[in-house]
Amino acid sequence: MVRTQIAERGIRDKATLQAMRAVPRHLFVPPHLAGSAYEDQPLPLGYGQTISQPYIVAFMTELIRPKATQKILEIGSGSGYQAAVLAEIVKQVYMIEIVPELGNASRERLQKQGYRNVQVRVADGYDGWPEQAPFDAIVVTAAADYIPTPLIRQLKDGGRMVIPVGAPFLVQTLMLVEKDKGKVKTTSLLPVQFVPFRRSP
Repeated sequence: MVRTQIAERGIRDKATLQAMRAVPRHLFVPPHLAGSAYEDQPLPLGYGQTISQPYIVAFMTELIRPKATQKILEIGSGSGYQAAVLAEIVKQVYMIEIVPELGNASRERLQKQGYRNVQVRVADGYDGWPEQAPFDAIVVTAAADYIPTPLIRQLKDGGRMVIPVGAPFLVQTLMLVEKDKGKVKTTSLLPVQFVPFRRSP
């Protein structure tokens, strides 16, 4: 069981654990991989993208300290699984996916499962979603060479962002970005491997 696996690895936030238990991960992976949906590993989605392993989804969720009143931006949404986990906890999720096939399928999937508090945009996520900023937290699920400045600007004072930073197709570092009174603090957390943060041509 996903909740048991991630609790054993140190996830303690009750809202995160409850959300991980509530979201049916098998509905967010390709049908032929449904039998592997609850194993703690990433799975391919096609188009060069993946769904992150449950532990990493839970870890990133716990890091932003999600609360029921918050508005969250998620970038690199893939199948919409991370957005669904967040939507179980927070007031509103704005998700951006650059691959149209994945973004449109995610919108339909999330709507079908009743997630009315998720808005989906098919776009380059580098510039974030300025019309809806500022955000209480930002979750980036694709590896960037550096932390995009527009995302720092769109993070609310007192907010948190979690983002993998490093070269594509190599081991990257998961970073926690904290904004306090206009100052930005970054903390290196652990080595990870994410698909590249894609940009529009």
